[in-house]
Amino acid sequence: MEFRYAGEKDCGLILAFIRELAAYERMEAEVTATEGLLREWIFEKKKAEVLFVLQDGEEAGFALFFHNFSTFLGKAGIYLEDLYVKPQYRGRGLGKALIGKLASIAVSRGCGRLEWACLDWNEPSIRFFDVLMVPALVSDIDGQRVAPVDLTVLHDPVMSPETGYRPPLGNRSSGRGVL
Repeated sequence: MEFRYAGEKDCGLILAFIRELAAYERMEAEVTATEGLLREWIFEKKKAEVLFVLQDGEEAGFALFFHNFSTFLGKAGIYLEDLYVKPQYRGRGLGKALIGKLASIAVSRGCGRLEWACLDWNEPSIRFFDVLMVPALVSDIDGQRVAPVDLTVLHDPVMSPETGYRPPLGNRSSGRGVL
């Protein structure tokens, strides 16, 4: 397993992941993104970033994220807009690894938190976050967020799929994506 940031040449691949996610979420008709729009907003205007997780050299999943800002903390955070792992790669720890990598990125950039939201019917994702995030969750009106101290837990090497680490079940959480 390895990670790589998307480059401008990946706009078609990013759009394919977005369409797969939209199909799962039964929201295909709402996708108006094009390769041109993705190129403009992600790579030219630099308003978001995309991280791929690779399995055996193949892009198996992606995370699209961007910086937000907390006035209470007085610093930026990372907002995870989309997290998706292709069906044939699920159950291998790739989603967990993407979250760990995002937490590591947040820590290295001095961010105050990592946030996400989830469709309330998406039980597989809710279960994923229940298992992964347990003590790290802080409930919020609009979703869930991980506080600064928890970011270090999330990017800790014991979270790697190789170790088989799984925290106990806890509070119901959310995260947009399919894992």
